[in-house]
Amino acid sequence: MSISHADAVTFSDLSRNPRAVADRAASLGKVRVTHRDSPDFYLMAADREDRREQTLATASRLFLALIKHDPTARALVIAMPEVFPWARHLTSDELRAFTLELVEALSDAAELDVDANIQEVIAGWRATARIKADPSHYAQARKTTKGDFGPVEVSA
Repeated sequence: MSISHADAVTFSDLSRNPRAVADRAASLGKVRVTHRDSPDFYLMAADREDRREQTLATASRLFLALIKHDPTARALVIAMPEVFPWARHLTSDELRAFTLELVEALSDAAELDVDANIQEVIAGWRATARIKADPSHYAQARKTTKGDFGPVEVSA
């Protein structure tokens, strides 16, 4: 379920009329709370979030079981380009590595409540595919280098 701007309230609305905002969240499933000086957050019933966590854990365990019974992760590897079209630029070994890393990150999210790793894995492999998709960039990336090129800026 995506949240529209109509499903958002301000932090001031929440502080002025918490009951109405809570009722709205209960009827919509969740409400986005915006705040001018901080990141937005969602207000939702705890049982709904508990069900979402259970769903993620179930999906994660299913993927881990598939890999346990098929160490090559063939079925998952075949499905990856449908989910991530850019993955077609990866070699079969890279695609398998991406699949395994993603399943491990999903497991971490489900079992350890560590969500950031999933997007980092996807972003890293997508960057690899982006370089490989452009032959001139890929050729440049494969050239031997010497020396120190200085600090690297990391962007989000």
